[in-house]
Amino acid sequence: MSIAARTWLDLVRAPAALTVLGDTVAGAVAAGRPLRGRRLALPLASVALHWSGMALNDWADRAVDALERPERPIPSGRIAPRAALAAAAGLGVTGLALAGLAGGTDALRIAVPLTAAVWAYDTVLKPTRAAPLGMAACRGLDVLLGAGSAHWRAAGAPALALATHTLGVTALSRGEVHGGRPADRRIALAATASTALLAGTGRAASVRHRSAGALCALGYAATTGAAQLAAPRGAAAVRSATVAGIHGMVPLQAGLAARLGSLPAAALVLTALPLARRLSARRSPT
Repeated sequence: MSIAARTWLDLVRAPAALTVLGDTVAGAVAAGRPLRGRRLALPLASVALHWSGMALNDWADRAVDALERPERPIPSGRIAPRAALAAAAGLGVTGLALAGLAGGTDALRIAVPLTAAVWAYDTVLKPTRAAPLGMAACRGLDVLLGAGSAHWRAAGAPALALATHTLGVTALSRGEVHGGRPADRRIALAATASTALLAGTGRAASVRHRSAGALCALGYAATTGAAQLAAPRGAAAVRSATVAGIHGMVPLQAGLAARLGSLPAAALVLTALPLARRLSARRSPT
């Protein structure tokens, strides 16, 4: 792989895309709308919008990163700010196009607000106290994208679970450079406990599906919560907990899909976890 290609992969935090694919899967299973045919483009739309947000994040944070994370592509001079912004815009358009291809107007009614939420988070909300709520809204909308605007209520529970988890991860991630605050760790732990409860309870397709969902929820809570408990040790521990939280989205998505009726979809989502962990060892997802 060329140096230029690796640089662009660094910009968009490529490994983290594997933790996004399951959002629309969970939403689709909840709504009883399997991802078949053109709807298979919905997870790709999510990835494109996620990558758009990552590129925009680095463009918006370029001044701060010059001081705190000079190794990132923009402050290191490997990518020009204008090129990063163009990439963010192009990926955003690509995500909308894929959503339109997959679900037409029904999908675009979710994809357009999702895109707006991503851009609002990166350009306005990130430095404010509303940042965790903004990011949570992005993740919740991504789950609803799998259901579509006509069936979004059916996917409300999984959307709330992913949004709650994301709120906690985002709150904790604010200490990646200088160390976390006790209040942020408490928020993250409370969010993880609430998310595990949301994922492991509620309606289920059968006892077998409920058991599989609960097992995934327990695995999610154990791995994510353990890393968050270690967060007071310093900035490095906060970064590790943030990465664990990002990876924790996979068993969470799988547990929701399993409980709501699709064990094959849950198993497919889980296959992303070992690959995401392996790639993250080479390229940071944060």
